[in-house]
Amino acid sequence: MKMHGFRALLRGNALAEACRHEPYSLQRLMKDAVAGITVGIIAIPLAMALAIASGVPPQYGLYTSAIAGLVIALCGGSRFSVSGPTAAFVVILFPVSQQFGLAGLLVATLLSGVMLVLMGIARIGRLIEYIPLPVTLGFTSGIGITIATMQIKDLFGLEMATVPEHFTDKVVALAQALPSFSAADAVIGITTLAVLVLWPRLGVRLPGHLPALLLGTGVMALLATLGHPVATIGSRFSYLLADGTQGIGIPPILPQLALPWNVTAGNEPAVTLNWALVSALLPAAFTMAMLGAIESLLCAVVLDGMTGSKHHANNELIGQGIGNIVAPFFGGITATAAIARSAANVRAGATSPVAAVIHALLVLLALLSLAPLLAYLPMAAMAALLLMVAWNMSEAHKVVGLLRRAPKDDIIVMLLCMSLTVLFDMVLAISVGIVLASLLFMRRVARMTRLTEIPGQPAGTQLFRVSGPLFFAAAERIFEELAARTQQAERIILQWDAVVVLDAGGLNALQRFIDTLPAGKQLCICEVPYQPLKTLARGRVQPVPGRLMFCATLPDALHATAA
Repeated sequence: MKMHGFRALLRGNALAEACRHEPYSLQRLMKDAVAGITVGIIAIPLAMALAIASGVPPQYGLYTSAIAGLVIALCGGSRFSVSGPTAAFVVILFPVSQQFGLAGLLVATLLSGVMLVLMGIARIGRLIEYIPLPVTLGFTSGIGITIATMQIKDLFGLEMATVPEHFTDKVVALAQALPSFSAADAVIGITTLAVLVLWPRLGVRLPGHLPALLLGTGVMALLATLGHPVATIGSRFSYLLADGTQGIGIPPILPQLALPWNVTAGNEPAVTLNWALVSALLPAAFTMAMLGAIESLLCAVVLDGMTGSKHHANNELIGQGIGNIVAPFFGGITATAAIARSAANVRAGATSPVAAVIHALLVLLALLSLAPLLAYLPMAAMAALLLMVAWNMSEAHKVVGLLRRAPKDDIIVMLLCMSLTVLFDMVLAISVGIVLASLLFMRRVARMTRLTEIPGQPAGTQLFRVSGPLFFAAAERIFEELAARTQQAERIILQWDAVVVLDAGGLNALQRFIDTLPAGKQLCICEVPYQPLKTLARGRVQPVPGRLMFCATLPDALHATAA
C-alpha cells in the first residue's frame, strides 16, 4: 500500500513527468536556462518589494523565492509553475508580522505548509475548482485595491509614523499625511510606473521590471545631486550579522538554517513556541493555506491552457506544502505559485521545472553578488512596481466584462467579495462569497425544475412531466403545485425521465405528497432514471396497492392506470 502511494506520488511529480515523456537534453537545458534567468530578473525586485509590503526586510523575500521556489519546483505537480512570495499574501502577512513579528510569521508559514500537505494527502485539490469565478475575481480584485492603497505612502514619500491595519483607517491616515508629499519620490515613482506601463508596447522580450527600476534609480541619482535625497532600501533597512558586522540594505550571505521561532528582524524578540502561540496563529495559517491552494491551482490551470499540459492538483498542493515547511527554516515567508512569473516562464520557452530551479539559483547568486547594489533601489520605485502588480492582479478587464455581461447574481457575489476583502479580510470574503454563490446557484437550479402537464389523457387522468432536479430547494414547490393542479384528478401519472437528481429533501416531499393523497386517488411514477431510482430504493419507497405504483415506461403507466 505504501509502495503504491509512493508510485502515485512519483507519477504526479512534475519534474519526473517532464523527463519521463521526453529525454532531458542539452537543448532543453538551454531553453530552461533562458527561461529561468528571465523569470529570475523579474523575481528579484518583486520578492524584495513583496517582503517589504508584508512588513519584513527585503532579504526575506529573496530567501522565499530561492528556497521555496527551489523546493516546490522539485516536489510540485505543475511543470511550469514558478513559486515565491506573491501579492495576494500581502494583506494576510502584514497584520501577522505587525502583531507577532518575523518569528511569528515564519511559524504561521510552517503551519500553513503542514495544512497544504494534508490537503494534498486528502486529495481535495480538485475541490478548489468549484470556487466560482465571481468569488475568485472579487477577492483578487479586493486584494489588488488593498495592495495599491498600501503603496501610496512610499510612492509619494508621505511621512507616517505607523500605517493603520484597516482599510478605512488607512485611507484617513493617508489623507492626513498628504501635506508631507515629496515631489522627488513622486517623480521617481511615476517614472518607474510609466516605464512599466509603456514597456510591453515596445515588443521587447526582456521584462520591463529591470529597465523600470534602473531608470527609477537613475532619476534618484540625478535628484540626489540636486539636493533631493529620497528613501531607499539602504536607508530604510539594515542588518546585523552573527559576527557583529552591521550593514545597510541586504546582507550578502546565503540564507542560514535556523528554527523559525528564533528568527528575528531588527530589535524584535524571539517568540516562544507553545500552544498559545500556535492557537493564535492558526486562523492566519489556515488563511495562508487556503489562499496558497487556490492561487497555486488557479495558476496551474492557466498554465495548462497556455501549454496544453496537465497538472496534478494534489501533488501540487503537497509540493507547495513542503516548500512552505522548509522555507521558514531558512527565513522564507509564505510562498505559492505566481501567475505572472509562471506565465513569463512559459513565454520564455521553459520545458520543465528545471527553469524554476535555475530561477531560484539566480536569486541566490543575486544575494551574494548584488546585495550592495540592491540597497540603492528607491522605495518609490519599489512601490511603483507593486502598483503594477496590484493592477494586474485586480484583472480590471475581467471585472468590467463581468459587470457588463454576467447575470445579476454573479455581479452581486463579486462586488460583495471585493468589498469584504477590502473592508474586512479575505477569509470572510471567500466564506460569505462561496455561501452566497451556492445559495444563488441553488435558487437558479431550483427554478429550472418544471412541472408540465401533457394534455389529451382519459377523463379523470392527468399526466405531468417533471423536468430538472428534485432536490430540497425545488421539490416542495413542485409537489405543492402538483397538489393544487390535481384536486379533481382520480389518477396522476408522473413521467420522471428528465429528473436527473432526487435527494433526501425531494424524497421527503414526495413521501408527504403520497401520504396526503385522498382515498381513492392513485399516483403512478414512470421512466425513473438510475439515480432517483437508487434514492427511492434506499428510502424503501414501496408500491402501495390502489395508491402508488411504478412503471418502466409511459405506455405501461397509461395502460396500468386505465385498467
